[in-house]
Amino acid sequence: MVKAFAIIFGIGFFLIGILGFIPQFTPNEHLLGLFYVNTFHNMVHLVSGALFFWVGMKGVQASQIFFRVFGVIYLLVAILGFFYKNQAILGLMSNNMADTWLHLVLSFVMLYIGFRKKMGARS
Repeated sequence: MVKAFAIIFGIGFFLIGILGFIPQFTPNEHLLGLFYVNTFHNMVHLVSGALFFWVGMKGVQASQIFFRVFGVIYLLVAILGFFYKNQAILGLMSNNMADTWLHLVLSFVMLYIGFRKKMGARS
């Protein structure tokens, strides 16, 4: 199951990265009118999606480890988002509070998937 989640996350992140470059989906640089994105942010989504997909194809253990690591990374990004508020994180990645809350929720989901033992054992 954890492999399937990694592949699903990979496809999702990759699609979001692509949508971020399409003006119809990013009025005023806000993906779906809500999440503030820029080229760097979109590239992070594309690379994340490719990595999630690749790791999902590798196996259960790789997927679990990746969810754990990425969950921690996203938690750190969310914490930085609360600190930077509506400014670019580290001057690179666009950010607003909608992004920050989404990153926080995603970090908890990723950590749950990465640390839940039954999910890895069934896959």
